[in-house]
Amino acid sequence: MPHIAMVSIPFHGHVNPSLEVIRELVRRGHRVTYANDPSFTEAVTATGAELKPYATTLPRADTHGDLDPIDQLTMFLDDSIAMLPQLRAAYADDRPDLFLYDIAGAPARLLGEQWGIPAVQLSPTYVAWDGYEQEMAPMIEAMRADPRGAAYYDRFTEWLAAEGSSATDSMSFQGRPEHALVLIPRALQPHADRVDPAVYDFVGPILGERGTWTRPDADKVLLVSLGSAFTDQPDFYRRCVEAFGSLPGWRTVLQIGPVDPAVLGDVPASVELHSWVPQLAVLEQADAFVTHAGMGGSSEGLYCGLPMIAAPQAADQFANAEQLAGLGVAHVVDSATVTPAELRDHLLTLTTDSAVAARSQHLKHEVRAEGGVTRSADLIEKMVR
Repeated sequence: MPHIAMVSIPFHGHVNPSLEVIRELVRRGHRVTYANDPSFTEAVTATGAELKPYATTLPRADTHGDLDPIDQLTMFLDDSIAMLPQLRAAYADDRPDLFLYDIAGAPARLLGEQWGIPAVQLSPTYVAWDGYEQEMAPMIEAMRADPRGAAYYDRFTEWLAAEGSSATDSMSFQGRPEHALVLIPRALQPHADRVDPAVYDFVGPILGERGTWTRPDADKVLLVSLGSAFTDQPDFYRRCVEAFGSLPGWRTVLQIGPVDPAVLGDVPASVELHSWVPQLAVLEQADAFVTHAGMGGSSEGLYCGLPMIAAPQAADQFANAEQLAGLGVAHVVDSATVTPAELRDHLLTLTTDSAVAARSQHLKHEVRAEGGVTRSADLIEKMVR
């Protein structure tokens, strides 16, 4: 029985995108082990995989958002250096036939090279394109100008050399894998026409069972959700209530996270307030989506063929929002300044434009045709064989 080993870090954004692939591989009869911190035991074992525990040096995912890019990169390098000997010990007497690894689980690539085992990256975000290094060079040079940045890059290069890696620097080691499955829609990839198809297979979002939801008796349904990490936005929610609560025929499903509903004041019956909703189940029955444009929300919006109002909050959300707008299926707003009248106008414009509707449906079919879980597992099985 082939032994497939997955390596990741204990952050939901790095684990969740690949869980359904792991579940499918187990269902097909493969033995799958999953190296991660013990805090993710339940998530791993629920797929049928066996946990290979290692001790992470990373803080909780919600505690490092204030670190600058150099400190964040250094934090992940520290964890990789600490992870590698633990992986070597965990798999020394149980070597897999194939390593799968998250972008932050790249020590598996090193171990694969050292042991002659193929390693495939599972990327939950953008991948490098032809010319990527040249375009990133000014940013790298600016970081190198900081002594902390110079120390980071030098240390990374020294570590790779000491471990005998074929990669000579951090950019090529992390950004230029031998082979990768890209777990996002190709439509969200910047410069997709310049991505090497011999290295990268776009398989689209990996979506499993995400709960159930019954559509209310309404002509149109709008979901407003800022995801799971940027939900403390009571002022934005109040403006959404004002913008959408009186629209004839519309029912608004408003996810507010930990915000106290009382702070939103009087809410009309046409607006449902929830601390959490099964997002994909709602989107599959909705007519429009107000999203923070995280990679998950953006992918699910495209998968469901919805026009979107993108209100990015941080990180890659701004680039995602602009990409969605460039695809012709979204308008981008500033959640701090957009008015109720502007929100309402954006919604009505998007949902009455036949070109937006046609483009949304085209992208829906395109994303679903990328294959998701089934194609991912098929490609992995070919690599094992």
